[in-house]
This record gives sequence, structure tokens and C-alpha cells, in this order.
Amino acid sequence: MQRVQSGRPLEKQIGFSRVVVAGDLVAVSGCAPTNPDGSSAGGDDPYEQARACLEVIKTALETAGAGLEDVYRTRMYILRAGDSKAVGRAHAEYFAGHPPASTMIVVKELLRPEWLVEIEADARVNLR
Repeated sequence: MQRVQSGRPLEKQIGFSRVVVAGDLVAVSGCAPTNPDGSSAGGDDPYEQARACLEVIKTALETAGAGLEDVYRTRMYILRAGDSKAVGRAHAEYFAGHPPASTMIVVKELLRPEWLVEIEADARVNLR
């Protein structure tokens, strides 16, 4: 099993790996809308926040030798049901042509009050 750290501050604070590779399975931990230094990204725009989350996922997958096309499952956690279209639009753009199974869940709150969305992903590699 391989554990990959991205170096973002919360990984060390909370004690988790950004990515875990077990055989041909790749699990990407929940990705919040953050910049590499840990600061929040996307302002108060749910679409931009979702794009920031998906960029973290894309980079994490690449470090594990995978890509967005290898993702078979995503889970999106949002604070406001009204943001579902904006978050879904970003998700659809990133997964155009290879949409994964997906769930969007409205939650009461996320780790930081400014975050409107968090996304996690599961992928499978070495099948090509």
C-alpha cells in the first residue's frame, strides 16, 4: 500500500493521506477548496469552490499515476441545496466523456465556515 501526502497543512494537522493506493485502487480523501498553502480558494462562489476541489483531486490522482478518466466514484458534500447546479456544472466539466457514479449530499457544515463544498474520489488504475 502506498500513501501519498500533498504537503497541505490539514494532512499533518488531522493525520491523513491525500491519496492511498492499494493495488489498482486509488482513494482520494475529501478535497476542500484550498490553495497549496492551506488558504481557502474560490471565494463565496460554489462553482469556483468546486473547481478548486477538483483541481486538488486532479493533482492528487496524477501523483498516484492516475487521471480523472480513471475515477469511477465521487462524493460531493455541499452546504446549500441551492448550490447543487453550480457544483454539478463544475463536476460535469471535469468528468466530461467519462462520468463516474456520484452522490451529492447536503451537510450541515464543513470544517471551515467559508467552505461550501468538499469532494472525494475513488479511481482504478492499470486497466488500460
